Amino acid sequence: MAPYCEECRWNFLTGTATSYTPIAPANRSAGPPPGFPSAPSTPSAPSAPPAPPAPAAPQDPFGYHDSRPSQVNRPAEPLGAEPTHHQAPPPYAQAQAQAPAPPAPPQPRAAADDDWVLSPPSQAQPPQAPQPGPPRPQQWTAHIGPDRDYFMAMMRRSGPEASGLNLPAYAPPKQLPLQGNQVSIGRRRHSTGESPDIDLAVPPEDPGVSHQHAVLVQQPDGSWAVVDQNSTNGTTVNGGEEPIQPYVPVQLQDGDRVHVGAWTTITVRRG
Repeated sequence: MAPYCEECRWNFLTGTATSYTPIAPANRSAGPPPGFPSAPSTPSAPSAPPAPPAPAAPQDPFGYHDSRPSQVNRPAEPLGAEPTHHQAPPPYAQAQAQAPAPPAPPQPRAAADDDWVLSPPSQAQPPQAPQPGPPRPQQWTAHIGPDRDYFMAMMRRSGPEASGLNLPAYAPPKQLPLQGNQVSIGRRRHSTGESPDIDLAVPPEDPGVSHQHAVLVQQPDGSWAVVDQNSTNGTTVNGGEEPIQPYVPVQLQDGDRVHVGAWTTITVRRG
């Protein structure tokens, strides 16, 4: 019927272990209980107030009370870990905290008609590759010189007045790049000094060429055509027997030959 066990101090009423603290007798002047000899009377010291009972440790029937705690199931701790406490941030962290925040990107604004108007992109567009332009026209060149075959054909068609003409024994080759919209063919006028682009009055002078004999005219595609200017002896193309009509352009191809005067042939070449 005791409230707790005398050995392990287990309290059956509260269900916990209670430490044992002897209770001082209420009256020390009273005699000993029956069956005990009486002690000699001595002056007694004043009794101290009883200390409150300390909480007893829970019952440890397996003897683990005095053992060290196991390290098996404890979480791992970093080496050299220090107690957690408030530390001041490093200087670079303070500088980052004091640095101004980057400006926020522009937000689209709504127009009056509730259509969203987006801001143009801030980054530069990549450079565009240059577009190829129209192809440049190829250069044409006029090769000028006496032509024996043309001279012999002209002598057969001409009358007795051509009997005094003689083919030059030697004439240096001439080349002239065709430039501009037109190139004039003829002989210089000594009275006025007017000179065509292709001047056949230079020795050896061709007496059968008019002062304004013909014109080479550039076409829209870069090619050339020949136009007779109503010359006295006419203009033929590629050894033709009949002269071309005055003021009517005749299209020329690469390598075509234009015959003027008594022996002059002008060969046009592209490139």
